[in-house]
Amino acid sequence: MSTVRIALAQKSGALIHVRSRDMVVEALRQMRDNRVRSVLVIDDDVLVGIVTQGDCAIKVLLPGLDAKQTPVAQVMTANPVTVRLDHPLDGCMAMMSQRGFRHLPVLDAGKVVGVISIGDVVKNIIRDLEHNVDDLMGYILKDGPGG
Repeated sequence: MSTVRIALAQKSGALIHVRSRDMVVEALRQMRDNRVRSVLVIDDDVLVGIVTQGDCAIKVLLPGLDAKQTPVAQVMTANPVTVRLDHPLDGCMAMMSQRGFRHLPVLDAGKVVGVISIGDVVKNIIRDLEHNVDDLMGYILKDGPGG
């Protein structure tokens, strides 16, 4: 089974983050400019939270707050669940499904090295299944049972 390390290797781009004292409008800009649905919240190289488009909509837009004057700390999910590089992707999928979130920050020796989404996990599982099918087809069509 694939691991988080393999899933992260398939992704490109820099780590997208804001600080907890930044205003929500900055988090939204980062999401828009980078075409992502969440950003990490990192203060002094320490992961302190994650903020999603849903957080912004439910905690800022619906109550009528001003995204230009609302700090990220007020709407983020503090102390998010994290995974390590060696964590199996099927475990990530189960965790995200059971707990109802779509993004997992990835830590290596306590330092943030990336984020995997449920989409990343699904893509890697599909890729693994395609390789398995190709291997089986090769066995059946080339070698066949009994050689």
